[in-house]
Amino acid sequence: MMDRTSGVPAFRQVATDLRKKIHAGEYPPGAKLPSERELIDTYGVSRPTVREAVNLLRSEGVVNVEHGRGVFVRPPSNIQRLARSRLSRAARERNEGAFLAEAAAKGFAASSNIKVRFERADERAAEFLRVDVGTELTVRDRVMRADGLVAQLAVSRLPRELTRGTLIEKVNTGEGGAYARLEEAGHMIGAFAEHVGARMPKPDEVTLLQLPGGVPVMTITRVAYSTNDRPLEMNDIVLPANLYELTYEWPAE
Repeated sequence: MMDRTSGVPAFRQVATDLRKKIHAGEYPPGAKLPSERELIDTYGVSRPTVREAVNLLRSEGVVNVEHGRGVFVRPPSNIQRLARSRLSRAARERNEGAFLAEAAAKGFAASSNIKVRFERADERAAEFLRVDVGTELTVRDRVMRADGLVAQLAVSRLPRELTRGTLIEKVNTGEGGAYARLEEAGHMIGAFAEHVGARMPKPDEVTLLQLPGGVPVMTITRVAYSTNDRPLEMNDIVLPANLYELTYEWPAE
């Protein structure tokens, strides 16, 4: 397979061939690439050459390298986050709210790891939720995956007085999610507000999201308000900038 007379470095030839196979679907999103040993045998190159090829694909955002597990194809790099309808009551009733709706639209398998804990509100949370500093909060910390690869981080905080005795304090909140449980408890959702920003990722975010060097993240703090304008939840979301497109639509008024 290698053209020793082309003048193209061997690692670039290996990367080009793997990239073609990925784009052709031979290695679909989430698939594990052959092992380092298998690539060495397939291409007849050295271990450093294989590692350079994989690092090139990683820097392009084509693959993730998970130490101890292997090299995996990243999900599609154009996940559209349509803000207008993703949190609608109709979508929640179909159990297609938020990330599940994006999965349905783009055809990837959505999954998540969820941890529930309790903490006291700091100044920032207290300001967004309009509660006193030190108020007990329920925290839902989620690592969300597309085709098995981490695509989003989200941490929700709600005043515990709203969640006590509900499935919101369990890992599985049931169909419709936490918002459906809030409305069942009489807290009807009237509006959402999103505060969008961008920054370079923190070290733990680089690790969790398997980000190539130099890739920023988009940050969204979403606040859900009741029909009487009470903040019910704040949700801090971190998205890899090389994976997402944010789409906002609104009527002319």
